[in-house]
Amino acid sequence: MLEALPGKLPLIKRTYRPPNYETPLSYFREAVTPNNAFFVRYHLASIPEIKAADWRLRIGGEAAASPFELTLDQLKMEFEAVELVSVCQCSGNRRGMFQPHVSGVEWGPGAMGNAKWRGVRLRDVLARAGIRKESVEIAFDGADVPVVAQTPDFIKSIPAWKAMEESTLIAFEMNGTPLPHWNGYPARIVVPGWTATYWVKHIVSISVLAKPLSGFWMNPAYRIPKGKFPQVDRFVSQETDSNMPITEMVVNSLLTSPLPGERIRRGALLEVKGIAWDGGYGIHRVEVSIDGGRNWQASELGPDHGRYAFRPFSFRFTPGKTGALAVMARATNRAGATQTFELIHNPAGYHHNVVQRIVVEIV
Repeated sequence: MLEALPGKLPLIKRTYRPPNYETPLSYFREAVTPNNAFFVRYHLASIPEIKAADWRLRIGGEAAASPFELTLDQLKMEFEAVELVSVCQCSGNRRGMFQPHVSGVEWGPGAMGNAKWRGVRLRDVLARAGIRKESVEIAFDGADVPVVAQTPDFIKSIPAWKAMEESTLIAFEMNGTPLPHWNGYPARIVVPGWTATYWVKHIVSISVLAKPLSGFWMNPAYRIPKGKFPQVDRFVSQETDSNMPITEMVVNSLLTSPLPGERIRRGALLEVKGIAWDGGYGIHRVEVSIDGGRNWQASELGPDHGRYAFRPFSFRFTPGKTGALAVMARATNRAGATQTFELIHNPAGYHHNVVQRIVVEIV
C-alpha cells in the first residue's frame, strides 16, 4: 500500500504507528535518493515537531569533563562544517524476504537511501566536552519518546573510537536542504558504514559513558549471532559469548532495471542497471549473469560518490532467443567480501545480502 506522509511522496506503508515507510524501487535508479522519497523508520510513536529556535543539544555524561549545551545556530557556526555521501540502511532491510519468516517490520529492499549529509564532526563537539580517558561509549538520545511507560526509550551508543572517526557526524542538512522532519530534523547522528540503528534522529542528548550502555535497544535488540557474518568493525564492549551488536553493513546490490516479468523484444539492446554498496570499503566490482548464474561478466561501474555511497552499475547485451531469461547481479567490495548465494539465518532478520535473481520474458 502506497501512502504519503506530510512532506513525502507516496511510499510503501509497512506500519503506521510508529511510522515505517519504504522507498519504492523506482527511486533507486539515481545514485542519490530524493529527500521526499527517503524511507522512514521509527521505533517510538510519539514524535514531536521541533522548532529550530527551541532545540537544544546537551553534551555530558560521567566521562565528560566539561558538559555544555548547544543551540542549532551554535552547532552550525562554532564548528567546521563537512559533507559526505552515505547510505543510510535499516538493519532489517529485506527482512520480509526471509524464509522461513522472522518477526519484525516486514521490509522489502527499500528500507534504505543514499544522501549527501552536511553537518559537523561528532569528535569536534566531544572535544569541547573534554572526553576523559575512561570513556568507553558515546550514547545518543532523540526527542521521540514512548507512548506508554512500559516501552523503553530508544537510546543507542557506539564505541568511543567510532565516535572519534572523522566521518561520524551530527548532521543538520540532507541533499542540500534542512533535514526533513521524518528523517531527523533539526539534527541527527550519521554513522557512515554502520546500519541505521545508530543514526539517532532528532538528537537532543549525547553522553560520554565510562561503562557500556545497558537497555533493551542495546541488548537484546539489534544483536547477531557471533561469528556468522564477516564483521570487521566490532563493538567489543557490547559483545557476549553468544552474540554481538550489528555494526557495519554487508556488501550488497539491487537490480533496478529491468523489472521482474518485464517483456523485452528479442534483438533489442537490453541494459541491466542497479546499485551496489557496503560498509565503507568501497565496491570493487559488480558481475552480472544472464543465464541464471552459470556464467558471470563484469559490469561497468558508474560514478564514485565516495566509499560509503551507492555505486551505480550497468551491463548491456542483446538477447538472441525468446523465452524466460534470468538476470543476476553479484557485488564484491575492496576488502574481498562478496554477496552470498544462501541466506544466513538469524533471529532478527538482519544482513540479507543474497544475490538477487529476476526473470524477464524475451519475446
